[in-house]
Amino acid sequence: MAIVSFCENNFVHGVEELVDRIEEELDGASVEIEACLGFCGDCAMGPFALVDEEFLQAETVDDLYEMIKKGV
Repeated sequence: MAIVSFCENNFVHGVEELVDRIEEELDGASVEIEACLGFCGDCAMGPFALVDEEFLQAETVDDLYEMIKKGV
């Protein structure tokens, strides 16, 4: 099972809705939400996640979801 990690500070980019979507739609994913993942510069730029510690970032949460789906 893939571990998908999110920074709670990144919720400003709509990531909270993405968390719900992943939990509902992707059986192969376990979601973790951390206070900070240490990618502060990237976090300020747009939505991102770590999938099994691999950094993924996209311009929109929909694009990020598609990237995560491929990695799960």
